[in-house]
Amino acid sequence: MAGPGPSTPVVHVVGNAALDTTFRLARLPMPGETLNAAGGGQGLGGKGANQAAAAARTGAPVAFHGAVGSDEAAATIRDRLAAEGLNLDGLIEAEGASDRSVILVEAGGENAIVSLVERARGFDPLADAPGAPRLASRLRGGDLLLMQGNLPLAVSHRCLAFARHRGAVTILNASPLGESDDWHFGDVDWLVVNAGEAETLTGARDPGEAARRLLGRGAVHVVVSLGAGGALMAGGNGVRRFPAAAVTPLDTSGAGDVLCGVFTGLLAQGEASGPALAAAIAAAGIAVTRPGTLAACPTPAEIAVLFPSTPKDRS
Repeated sequence: MAGPGPSTPVVHVVGNAALDTTFRLARLPMPGETLNAAGGGQGLGGKGANQAAAAARTGAPVAFHGAVGSDEAAATIRDRLAAEGLNLDGLIEAEGASDRSVILVEAGGENAIVSLVERARGFDPLADAPGAPRLASRLRGGDLLLMQGNLPLAVSHRCLAFARHRGAVTILNASPLGESDDWHFGDVDWLVVNAGEAETLTGARDPGEAARRLLGRGAVHVVVSLGAGGALMAGGNGVRRFPAAAVTPLDTSGAGDVLCGVFTGLLAQGEASGPALAAAIAAAGIAVTRPGTLAACPTPAEIAVLFPSTPKDRS
């Protein structure tokens, strides 16, 4: 994959990469109950990896920064990330098992996810790492930094502050929330959360009111995803709602990551935020009709037809 030109913004995704094991069930189990799955599979996952791949499928240059273990799964994760065309100079190997997730999906498409994120919790992209350049040596003014909630909060806050000081655009998908009371958003240009996360962070059940409160906590812009209801965007010009097309969901587990990745990838290529979010919602709508997380993400060709203008020549 050719490197970006000197003026081409790069999307730097800092996050986790994992192997996902998915089980499809008629319903989710009750506490203490054992159920037999109707089907299942394994593939690349982790919120960071999913969002990086989705951003790359828009045509944006993407560099992934994260950690894998010293086990056989690490080679599988690395190979699958490379197949997405990501720059992996910032992917390091750490002693121990690679991160994994178990995803339970019921017949209606809703899911429950449990993740092991020890490698992500021990990763600091601003620290020296043998064989991997630090984020500080690669992030340029005008680039975009996309993060999630899997790293320790102190590390996330340092990365966001560094990126803001460097002149990069910062996007935070504050999921999973974890230590939610400690989040601050003063270095966040785009905060992306779902409706449940927005309520947890603010105490407001109304998504619009929650978005306004998150603006008051320092975020420049807020996107609240609403599932089948689309999403809303809040900023200095008020709150704007974006609908979603009606679909029959099969598996919703990767939808949020597709939305974040596609939105960020299109912003990196100069698309305005409104059309970028509309395209990201449409891409997420495609993803929920398919099984899996990254496996459900629309292809580059499918993404290319979702927005009315072409941010740059993709030939």
